[in-house]
Amino acid sequence: MPSQYLVKDFLKDTTARLNPLIPRASREAHLLLMAHLGCDELWIITNQNSEIQEIQKLLEWVERRAKNEPLEYITNRVSFYSEEFYIAQGALIPRPETELLIDEVIKNIPHAKKEFTIVEVGVGSGIISIMLAKQFPHAKIIAVDISIEALAIAKINIARFGLEQRIELRLGSLLEPITEHVDYLVSNPPYIANDAELESNLSYEPQNALFGGSVGDEIIRELLNEVLKRKINLFTCEIGYDQQDKIRAYLKNEKYKNLDFYKDLSDFDRGFTLRLEN
Repeated sequence: MPSQYLVKDFLKDTTARLNPLIPRASREAHLLLMAHLGCDELWIITNQNSEIQEIQKLLEWVERRAKNEPLEYITNRVSFYSEEFYIAQGALIPRPETELLIDEVIKNIPHAKKEFTIVEVGVGSGIISIMLAKQFPHAKIIAVDISIEALAIAKINIARFGLEQRIELRLGSLLEPITEHVDYLVSNPPYIANDAELESNLSYEPQNALFGGSVGDEIIRELLNEVLKRKINLFTCEIGYDQQDKIRAYLKNEKYKNLDFYKDLSDFDRGFTLRLEN
């Protein structure tokens, strides 16, 4: 590729470079350029003959994308629940389906006016805790992760939204760092079986945020045990599409008020809310 580029030529050449390797190559060429220039689609359309500055960095991005590195890690940007967040290797890239988890929590505590405590296990990039803090101004949020790298990324996002006084980050496994009473537990835990074959781009993402054990639901079970032991009244959790029956079976001898599963837009099971009492 040349050392100097007009917008139109970069888009043409990048589309050709990526086209055999990834879907929507033309769209991704536009997204890479918009992220590099900090511009929108309209600027690109109306500036086809403009020369791109600092092209070498952009060309390095193209080669990284050609190796199937996720676009979000390259640009350090990800959209979630109509907000933009910082993302980097070390934290799982948020999926649109996880927005349903936010909706589920909102549905269960729609008119919270008193102070209460939400704990998130597996904070990752911080997106869930941040959106819940924005939704519930009376909530104290404690966010836990086993990964120092993920906590560092979450800290950046929390600062960007000015929520340092609302969200407390703690390093540790599951609920081990939590001694306080918990009103609501929220988690998008690892739930993929260790021997599952994944797409190659997922190799860039933290494996401890993907794989949940030899069966896949081991961490979900551990969280359920904590909910029952600590008498946490509400627990909303994301799951794999084929895990509803296993979760129902695991809880069949336990006492609780409701166990409600919710589906994604493809009508697959995506998560559940467990309520112990009224």
